[in-house]
Amino acid sequence: MGQIMTDPALRLKLYKLMTLARASDDRMAKLKAQNEVAGSAFLGRGQEAFSGAAGLHLKSGDVFAPCIRDQAGRFAFGETPLDCVRTVLGRSTGPMKGRDGNIHRGNWGIGLLPFISHLGAMISPVLGVLLARRLAGRLGDSVGAASIGDGGMSAGALNEALTIAGVERLPFVLLVADNRYSYSTTSDRTYACAHLVDRAAAFGFAGHRCDGTDADACLATVGAAVAAARAGMGPQMVVADLLRLAGHGTHDDASYVPEDVRSRWGDCLPLFERTLMQQGLLSADEASRIREEARAEIEAAVEQARSEPQADPATDDWQVRSERDLVNLRAAR
Repeated sequence: MGQIMTDPALRLKLYKLMTLARASDDRMAKLKAQNEVAGSAFLGRGQEAFSGAAGLHLKSGDVFAPCIRDQAGRFAFGETPLDCVRTVLGRSTGPMKGRDGNIHRGNWGIGLLPFISHLGAMISPVLGVLLARRLAGRLGDSVGAASIGDGGMSAGALNEALTIAGVERLPFVLLVADNRYSYSTTSDRTYACAHLVDRAAAFGFAGHRCDGTDADACLATVGAAVAAARAGMGPQMVVADLLRLAGHGTHDDASYVPEDVRSRWGDCLPLFERTLMQQGLLSADEASRIREEARAEIEAAVEQARSEPQADPATDDWQVRSERDLVNLRAAR
């Protein structure tokens, strides 16, 4: 896809978010190597443009259910590096109070739903929030969005949920990162249609497709889908073509990906950086400063989280939602 021009300020904001997400992933991988992270670490390298574009087009009052490679989208939607690191390191000060590991985190206060395994399970909670708001007369122009990969598109729970979204004409956007591999299973063994966007019409969704390595295309395409959902045009599906540039998790070296496949796909972050430089919107010095600021912000979050207490199952209050939250929810109903 050729370059699609969008607002320069929005493009620079996306570049900064992508850089911050990459710095976060790099630091999480190092923390895992230092045995400070329980379980694996799941990295979103190569998916920052698509994920970040989604988070940027959502707004306060929307609902977002990110997947395991959506750090850019999480940051764009309002998650802070400190809350990210607190959860990864199991600190009781984090939004999940030190439970559920490094990816099962969220923040109900801003509409960021905590991730649920198995893949495909998060679509139904987003639809539930939207339906509840509609029934209470409080839907307004809010939108719900959820992320999934090409492998998760075969999950039974996801397909059941998409049926409901289509029948109810909900303002929902499904963000599909077709990253060529479901763990180590290639896409041709995962779905038989020519392209995943072909499934949109079967569920009553409008289908959109973009080059996930092109940040401008991601901004424009995701923006159009979110705007359509917000305008009452029913559910939307956006499928981005890209390659996962890391293993399924840090435990996986992705040696099953042939070199000729790797060579065909670009990395969205340096590609976007080069485009911005060519257009005079970013200098080499500015790019270097942004990278250094991102690394410093993540490192400051790591150092603060390290100084905070870990969760203690014997003494901690394990409620994620406070009594005040519940009172406010009842009042809103």
